[in-house]
Amino acid sequence: MKKTIDGNALVYCEAVFNTPNGKTAHGLVRFTERYNILGVIDSTHAGQDAGEVLDGKTSGIPIFENLNEALNSVSEVSYFVVGLAPDGGRLPQEGKSAIAQALENGLNIDSGLHDFLNKDETLVSLARKNNCQLRDIRRTPDRDELHFFSGKIEKVDCLKLAILGTDSAIGKRTTAWIIVHGLRKEGRKAEMIGTGQTGWMQGAKYSIILDSLINDFVSGEIEHAVHEAWKNEQPEAIIIEGQGSLMNPAYPGGFEILAAGRPDFVILQHAPRRIEYDGFPGYTLHPLSEQIRAIEMISGKKVIAITLNHEGMTPDEIDAECAAIEKETGLLCTDVLVQGPNRLIELIIKHIRSL
Repeated sequence: MKKTIDGNALVYCEAVFNTPNGKTAHGLVRFTERYNILGVIDSTHAGQDAGEVLDGKTSGIPIFENLNEALNSVSEVSYFVVGLAPDGGRLPQEGKSAIAQALENGLNIDSGLHDFLNKDETLVSLARKNNCQLRDIRRTPDRDELHFFSGKIEKVDCLKLAILGTDSAIGKRTTAWIIVHGLRKEGRKAEMIGTGQTGWMQGAKYSIILDSLINDFVSGEIEHAVHEAWKNEQPEAIIIEGQGSLMNPAYPGGFEILAAGRPDFVILQHAPRRIEYDGFPGYTLHPLSEQIRAIEMISGKKVIAITLNHEGMTPDEIDAECAAIEKETGLLCTDVLVQGPNRLIELIIKHIRSL
């Protein structure tokens, strides 16, 4: 069994696995150092392998109909992790019922949603009764523990890359991890800055939950995380996970990462078949070229590559789409999930050497 921070876990993702609202579960199926994932709970895909459903690759992680089936099939489970990522980050009622059932079975609960479990008297009582822990991952530190922007980011002299996206729920975090692992495989020391609850759940050592922070401290917390990773680890590259997108009407993330993280370059994740912003019908996605110009104008830094999200595409369309984007933008374009990260890693290493 692999070494983990917190041990064995089941991931709750009822009815949304392999949809944008299941992206927390997706991240945990693909990679996590925090848990050993024993199964996913989603009745719509019960009986299948989670990796096969998600990426067409066997993961050895089964999908169960419900918690009872899961507990009858696996042993020594410690955690019940909420793998939902719905619009607005609110916990649905059926999710609360599932958490109550997990507590009755003695499982600790980790949730990254905006509805804090520790404010629910029923769940708190159940947790106390069954000697279980409730962890609200989006619960921020007290204000006196937060950091204000100071300018210390200018001391960081390794390569800093921001992985931004043209929309939310588009694969920025997955691409960031693939880059980190690809650089490490090549003997390069790289660190990930997690900026959302899933990054923390995957075990990112330097993490903030950007969308829960008080606005005055967002820039300071980004700066502090990057500076701490550089000071403590002395990496050759720091990869900063993006949030939302610069032009998304509900999640206009990205600006603080550009302003406070001070990346040297940007890699942009894009889903060519996505027409409207995720979860917001009628809000047309801004064209790729326009989003590149906006990032470069605001930051003064170059977008050096496009990473493809192949949603809505058949496997035989991916190469042609990458070629078309390369012709349109003049930038390297690759689907790191399907084609692997080698071309992208080669490009990044060139920029490490140039520094």
